[in-house]
Amino acid sequence: MKTVILDGYTENPGDLSWEGFGRFGEFEVYERTKNEDIVSRIGDAQVVYTNKTPITEDILEACPNIRFIGTLATGYNVIDTDAAAKRGIPVSNVPGYGTDAVAQHTFALLLELTNHVGEHSECVRRGAWKSAGDFCFWNRPLMELKGKTLGIIGYGSIGKKTAEIGAAFGMKVIYNSRKEYPSDGRAEYRSIDELYRESDIISLHCPLFPETERMINKESIEKMKDGVIIINTSRGGLIDEKALSEALDSEKVKGAAVDVISKEPMEDDNPLCNAKNIIITPHIAWASWEARKRLMDIAVDNLRAFCEGKPQNVVNGVKL
Repeated sequence: MKTVILDGYTENPGDLSWEGFGRFGEFEVYERTKNEDIVSRIGDAQVVYTNKTPITEDILEACPNIRFIGTLATGYNVIDTDAAAKRGIPVSNVPGYGTDAVAQHTFALLLELTNHVGEHSECVRRGAWKSAGDFCFWNRPLMELKGKTLGIIGYGSIGKKTAEIGAAFGMKVIYNSRKEYPSDGRAEYRSIDELYRESDIISLHCPLFPETERMINKESIEKMKDGVIIINTSRGGLIDEKALSEALDSEKVKGAAVDVISKEPMEDDNPLCNAKNIIITPHIAWASWEARKRLMDIAVDNLRAFCEGKPQNVVNGVKL
């Protein structure tokens, strides 16, 4: 059996090993694949792994030997799962690998917005403390998290971990999700409008579906508290970036921090580029070594399960 990995660089820039895939036959790894090269690189392979390289119905039509598609991610919107299902091809993703990493990054962003650690460190290096004349110096207001209301949109594994950390900080935690879960003692369910009204900080942890696309927009921001903080470590498309930029500039939104944007890598004309009081990190919340190692292990195990005739983590309902 032959396996082709179409875009392996972000998962493994050199600090992990692909050798686990070698247990199941020949495999080939490409760091990146342009759209025009997808068909030729898949060739006669039976197994294809992708992260962001699209697998469309046309690709499946041109590559009839494909029997299994795996993702090197949790998201699978780049794959035409219905077209794969029509051909009896299971598509497996990698759930849960980044829960701790993403929740940790969420609070790294939040703490930078409330404590401005990096910014003050740079001020010290530029000599601002030395010239201040006092034993302490700050150039931005500092804020405690205890007693603040953290509103979490999306209450899957990452949302729950974020709630756990928020509760440890002494925050009141509320959440909105497609369904209301039994009480876990950490967070209370709210309707989405209630969450907008009550939250001091809103953190996004939901998938990007048609119904959630640009859910943070001019109308929803108007429902929020003046001075709200918005964090997004989920999907860039959840936010109307022009509306957020305008809200930041007017200070309706006190601060925002995003690890994801609508088009990646970021382009110069993105409305958030020059917005006030925003932190932007380059889609790294998932990318700790530990999380990427878990991802690799699960991706390999998905292939093992397929080879044994019992595919796991299947997202398109195909059973062998």
